[in-house]
Amino acid sequence: MKALVVDDSRLARNELKRLLKEFDFINVIGEAADAQEAKEFIEEKKPELVFLDIQMPGKNGFELLEDLEDVPEVIFTTAYDEYAIKAFEYNALDYLQKPVQKDRLAGALSKVQEKKDKHETAEEDRMTENHQVFVKDGERCWFVLLSGVRLFEVEGNYTKIYFEDNKPMIPRTLNYLETRLDTKTFFRANRQQIINLKWVERIEPWFSGSIRIYLKGGHEVDVSRRQTQRFKELMSF
Repeated sequence: MKALVVDDSRLARNELKRLLKEFDFINVIGEAADAQEAKEFIEEKKPELVFLDIQMPGKNGFELLEDLEDVPEVIFTTAYDEYAIKAFEYNALDYLQKPVQKDRLAGALSKVQEKKDKHETAEEDRMTENHQVFVKDGERCWFVLLSGVRLFEVEGNYTKIYFEDNKPMIPRTLNYLETRLDTKTFFRANRQQIINLKWVERIEPWFSGSIRIYLKGGHEVDVSRRQTQRFKELMSF
């Protein structure tokens, strides 16, 4: 698992990297001394796990996470204990106080491994375009083949599903649907929309290196810059 160590203290970074050498499945691919450096590294190198200090010059660790469009798994490492509750509000896997103890680090990394195993199992259970799903909106019901769904779109606390001439809403978040849908067919274009790649009609360059996707059926979807890069990687040789 590719990891990044973020801490304004060089000594703290070196000590954590030394401890991590004893865990074969963790590969530290870089380090950063502040939030801006970490943000640039995360967006370019896409580490799967970040060991993140909280108090740093400039933006703190929480502000870094809020700036990211795609957040890796996070284990906070800090000298302070008063941020523990807030850390878990950011879905942190664990919260380690410095100096980091080897047994606590081992416990945190066991959570990483457990979540990774669950994720791999979940990948195998994702719904493909050949799955049919039951959709109910008010008094109307449908049994929908996912290959016919061209777009999922946020609508308040609901998600709107576009198929044929219908667009019912279901009480599910887009984040939840992203965990359930096969990523080979369904692509998260931005914070508001997931598209069915089989429905793409054409693609055009858009602002600041991003792209706009035109779907059969008339929908125009602006892909975020971050997801534009993922789209190119997904659709290229």
